[in-house]
Amino acid sequence: MTYCVGIEVDEGLVFAADTRTNASLDDVRVHRKLHVFEYPGDRAFVVMSAGNLATTQLAISRLRRDAEDPAAPRSLRSFRHLFEVAEYVGEVLVSSQVQASSDDPHGGINTQATLILGGQIAGERPGLYLVYPLGNCIAASPETPYLQIGESKYGKPILDRIVRPETALEDAARCAVLSLDSTIRSNLSVGLPLDLALIRAGDLRISQQMRLEADTPLYAEIHDTWSRKLENAVRTLPRFPWEPAAPASEDPASLPPLPPRRVPALKDPGDQSAQQ
Repeated sequence: MTYCVGIEVDEGLVFAADTRTNASLDDVRVHRKLHVFEYPGDRAFVVMSAGNLATTQLAISRLRRDAEDPAAPRSLRSFRHLFEVAEYVGEVLVSSQVQASSDDPHGGINTQATLILGGQIAGERPGLYLVYPLGNCIAASPETPYLQIGESKYGKPILDRIVRPETALEDAARCAVLSLDSTIRSNLSVGLPLDLALIRAGDLRISQQMRLEADTPLYAEIHDTWSRKLENAVRTLPRFPWEPAAPASEDPASLPPLPPRRVPALKDPGDQSAQQ
């Protein structure tokens, strides 16, 4: 399994993805799912992938091949509008699925994949698209300014509660990290390290990019601060009628230390080595 989230706010775009592709008892694999295509001053794109690993690797390789070939009739560098890029990426995805299927004569492997494409072309505002296995796509909207692929349910509540078009870009990035952190806590098939990338509107390049490991101080601080403040928020909620009056508000710094981070019991979800 996997989990990737893209967020579109007025200030730009946020992309965040985990890297786990398999979580059986003794075989945990890591592959990058956040792929950067950057042509500073002209355009910049990020593609995130979920689904069959052979399909997504083939699709990303074809996108790079075309973009690096000046004679290619169509590529990420040849379109004037982002929606045209999304249509092209959908076509590459479909042809990659067909190719991956032809390598399996018995048809026993699901070769489908889903992509999130986001970026900006000079002269246009940034945009974010979800590309389905059939090659069709939808765009993020002011009403729903984020798109998810993979194991999305655990990380959705914080996005629904906080992310708006007017949300600051860095706040949106923190929400993306927390969305992934919540998913990792509840689902063994999504795991560290995390990849994070930002495209600030008008930069026409990757404005910020980083990888967050379990021992990255920033990630550890975000995880622990969020857990502590959630616990404190629950303590300060309105009391039930049968309870005594609420105590004075507690300073989060005075709360007892959080217990050690618990790792979910390992379970074998089956061999997902062909899945990203």
